[in-house]
Amino acid sequence: MGQKNKLQKFEEFASFPNSYENFNMKKPALLDASGNEIDLKGKWNAVHFKNEAPIILELACGRGEYTVDMARRLPENHFIGVDIKGARIWKGARIALHENLRNAAFLRTRIETIDSFFAPGEVSEIWITFPDPFEKKGKANRRLTSQNFLSRYRRILKANGVVHLKTDAESLYRYTLEVIHADPRCIIEYAERDIYAGPLENPLLEIKTYYELMHLEEGRKIGYIRFRISG
Repeated sequence: MGQKNKLQKFEEFASFPNSYENFNMKKPALLDASGNEIDLKGKWNAVHFKNEAPIILELACGRGEYTVDMARRLPENHFIGVDIKGARIWKGARIALHENLRNAAFLRTRIETIDSFFAPGEVSEIWITFPDPFEKKGKANRRLTSQNFLSRYRRILKANGVVHLKTDAESLYRYTLEVIHADPRCIIEYAERDIYAGPLENPLLEIKTYYELMHLEEGRKIGYIRFRISG
């Protein structure tokens, strides 16, 4: 992708009415489509979606396939895709606008700042779909299921909120199980290393991202863990 094409997508994403951005971790302020600061913490339903419904996040959403498809399948819920890479997240935001999916929104920011943009108990569920497993030594704290991130999720999830992880990485799958087992405030509801070896436990697992399709072509197994986080 050329630099000009990337910059054009960044500009378009910033202008979409279903999209918000933050670039400065030291100043966690969101910008709306007009480039103005907007405070949505605790107000996503009232200010953006204009109605009350459970809010579900897709973290490291990439092109936003899960956000868009879940919004199609579950119109009674609100979905927000979160990623820092604007040229990717642009695609999901554009599709949601084209299909008039009013229950889908997108947030371009670093996930390290996620608790700056949602109030305690504002989020019902979190999906983490094919995140970077950060397999190199010394990178464990950057994994999206490390205690470093679970502490952030705990601040925004409702009581006993649900977290879903879908990954092709054996290392991340096993690491996540270890983290959950070591935390008495986490309860595993379901864990399967190879979800396509039998019937799918959750219909939403049918959704396949761009990266998952590549992983399947390479013969990789897809793992899934669902767990609850208490305060």
